[in-house]
Amino acid sequence: MSLKKWIVAQADKEKASVISEKLNIDPFIAFLLVSRGVDNELSALNFLSSACEITSPFSLIDMDKAVDRINTALENDEKICIYGDYDCDGVTSTALLYSFFESIGADVIYYIPNRLSDGYGMNTSAIDYIKSQGTDLIITVDNGISAIEEADYIASLGMDLIVTDHHQIGDKLPKAVAVINPHRHENEMNFCDYAGVGVAFKLACAVYDGDAGDLLEQYADLVAIGTIGDVVPLKNENRCITKYGINLINQSSRLGIAALRQAAGNYDSELSAVDIAFQICPRINAAGRMDDANRAVELLLSDDYEEARFKAQQLNDENIHRHQVETNILDSIKEKINNDSNLSQDRVIVIDGEGYHHGVIGIVAAHLVTCYNKPAIVIGVDENGDCTGSARSIEGFNIYEAISNCGNLLTHFGGHPLAAGLGIKKEDIPKFRKQINLFARDNYPVMPVQTLKLDCKLSPFYINLDLVDSLVALEPYGAENPEAVFGLFNVNLISVTPVSDGKHVRFEVEKKGKVFKIIQFRTAVGDVAYKRGDKLDFAVKISKSLYKGKYYLSIKSVGVRKSGIDDDRYFKEKADYELFNLGNNSETEIYPDRKCFTEVYKFLRQNNGWKYTLEDLYFALDQVVSYGQLCYAVKAFEEAGLVSLSDSSITLNNYKGKADLENTNVIKTLKGRLNIE
Repeated sequence: MSLKKWIVAQADKEKASVISEKLNIDPFIAFLLVSRGVDNELSALNFLSSACEITSPFSLIDMDKAVDRINTALENDEKICIYGDYDCDGVTSTALLYSFFESIGADVIYYIPNRLSDGYGMNTSAIDYIKSQGTDLIITVDNGISAIEEADYIASLGMDLIVTDHHQIGDKLPKAVAVINPHRHENEMNFCDYAGVGVAFKLACAVYDGDAGDLLEQYADLVAIGTIGDVVPLKNENRCITKYGINLINQSSRLGIAALRQAAGNYDSELSAVDIAFQICPRINAAGRMDDANRAVELLLSDDYEEARFKAQQLNDENIHRHQVETNILDSIKEKINNDSNLSQDRVIVIDGEGYHHGVIGIVAAHLVTCYNKPAIVIGVDENGDCTGSARSIEGFNIYEAISNCGNLLTHFGGHPLAAGLGIKKEDIPKFRKQINLFARDNYPVMPVQTLKLDCKLSPFYINLDLVDSLVALEPYGAENPEAVFGLFNVNLISVTPVSDGKHVRFEVEKKGKVFKIIQFRTAVGDVAYKRGDKLDFAVKISKSLYKGKYYLSIKSVGVRKSGIDDDRYFKEKADYELFNLGNNSETEIYPDRKCFTEVYKFLRQNNGWKYTLEDLYFALDQVVSYGQLCYAVKAFEEAGLVSLSDSSITLNNYKGKADLENTNVIKTLKGRLNIE
């Protein structure tokens, strides 16, 4: 995992004290609330409240037009089709509106596009099929705002269209009876960050002639799952509905969700928003990623126990299959990078492969972003030579803008600053890789520094089950209200052991006589660059787990580094090195003198090479050389034949004699640039 800059949140202790006293809450929780911007009595009260007030759905422009058209359809027994999407948000939106319309006696069907054959959003062949079913009115959920041509086609066939969507709006609205989108500037509302399922729920509330609380009781579980799955901010109305929905889920109020919990192996314990994000949402998403999302809708609508169990197991199996396919692609990419380290050294990683499943390449790209802290694009090439790519980015790098700059090489593309999709011809992939990296070089000469935000530093003596219980007040966790992360600084490493057949590692550490264990997922023992006796800093999340009727403390690492490092210096030196390579002068020492060569090579000899990253080597050397000096020293060693390099290791060669490092091309070129005799 690539290094991030650690930032410990600051909070006004006086404000926290006032909130704690006025609301009679734990002072530590008040401190955490203030550090997250909940810094006055009213906002804290609203944040902690279990009450759920639903704002008027008619605050959304065109909602009245939508209700009028739907009522006409109900009165005339017209057929309504809910046009959904294959992800978790689209599936729950579809299930919600279909179930609601069926409950009020509508003649209703639904259509979910297939990711592989239909692609995202509306398409004419699907519209033709919907027309053939005798449909009079199409209502989109979680899509439709960009379906300009498709909307015209729907009108040409004599059908009406209502769009409900939450994605950003383009220059033109689709031709429709109503376009309901919280991002329309005409709306009379202060909050607009709903998921698609949140907008669908608003439509149901508007059509329903009764108390919105009745619909909360019926559908808040679906709204919660879709909202969590689409990673929209868990603030304001999203927060209160999600909190209400989680209670319904834990009461097993919907047969399909209860069956899915059982298939996931978590039926007995209560689920949190984090549990839903990692256990329920991926299984719903797996149906659309790997095969047919209709099965997920059918599960959520099921009222037969045996049918629900069968379909839930199908989704569970699909998720296992998805995970295996994802692992296979990651293994393939790892091999490609080991064979060609330039792939990972590019500013934007672009990797293609035969048979990479289009349903998981976005997840794989996200893994690469986490690993390398840079944008990544994974392109799958199918048996016909058609290429589909999925991109993920880092904060501060607009991947949509970068891809748009390469539009001349693409068959299609779309997305937003942090994620995008594209189509490309196989023969154009090398040109695309070069062009997007030139764009990155010219527009992002220094890549944005990624951060890891810590709520506060914490003594290990304060980590216990009581602290875990007090943190419940901050839930549900999600976008813009993440799980609390604490810093455990300057602890002594005792041991590192493999867990789950080597898939994860467990650190045993000690500070002032207190010994505790920290697990780090998706990390092998061989990837850990630390040894017994090292002093380390950990960024951790804490929770509790139930085992044989007893709760145990669980500490999970989300970041680890050597204690005492100067990360400001590291990022400054790395940026100077990158700018120097682009032709700028360096503000830090770049040239590796004899002392630098000696320090680095001596360390490599003592450690029989280095099987970790260059960053790890930089910090293992206690920053005695600059980042640029280290990079040029290692390049000189390689050119002289002293070492062999791969993406994540430095191997010592069996070199005889004395290497003339000063006469390597890399050092001579460097001397020329620096005017060194």
